[in-house]
Amino acid sequence: MHPSKENLSWLEFDRLEPYPQIVHGVFSRKGGVSEGAYASLNTSMSVGDHPDKVKENRNRIAKALGIGRLVVPHSSHGIGVSRVTSSNWETTHQADALFTTEKDLGLCATHADCQIGFFYDPKHQAIAIAHSGWRGNVQNIYSHVVKALQEEIGSNPADLIVCISPSLGPDHAEFTNYKKELPEEFWTFQVKPHYFDLWEIAKMQLTKAGVKPEKIEIAGICSYCASEDYFSHRREKNAGRNASVIAIKG
Repeated sequence: MHPSKENLSWLEFDRLEPYPQIVHGVFSRKGGVSEGAYASLNTSMSVGDHPDKVKENRNRIAKALGIGRLVVPHSSHGIGVSRVTSSNWETTHQADALFTTEKDLGLCATHADCQIGFFYDPKHQAIAIAHSGWRGNVQNIYSHVVKALQEEIGSNPADLIVCISPSLGPDHAEFTNYKKELPEEFWTFQVKPHYFDLWEIAKMQLTKAGVKPEKIEIAGICSYCASEDYFSHRREKNAGRNASVIAIKG
């Protein structure tokens, strides 16, 4: 975790460290103004927290990273991928993934157990962020992000750097009805009866999409276990949402 003068803390990825033009972070739940179940850095408008508190929390995150604009889409556990530009950044994007080549524009995803994928193409100076719960894994949202970057930016999947946020770990990713919920391809990732390694599933999907294994970094931190730092829907049910952000410096 990296403390800031705003009393926030966030995780940064080693794979992105060599690129000073990229600012990013998976923010902990500390340093905000929300109370109760949302204490204290809740960043979601859809869990019952007061909108003014959420706005303040988001402003603190943007200020900590030095970002002038923050884009938070309305996600639906689908596979929608939206390109963000200087002309549409204020629009409410109905998508689970965003990408851009714009500077000083923070792509943000909110989460509590779901994976957040950070994408960076150093050759085309493009970034993306993807929200993937287990339904996102089933629908393979990561492959849709890679395809969008290929088709609209010209990215080569082999050039992409991809990092996966703290999220639900194998010891707590329980699927009692997995034969109905998960495709058979996932069954080999069962670590014990009814428990699955969603991190390895993500890695498999990314490599199949053409991302090189050595360019994938998985935080390996379970959001369910790390209760002091991360909200968890499975642990608390009524919970706030953490924020993950990536931007290109202006």
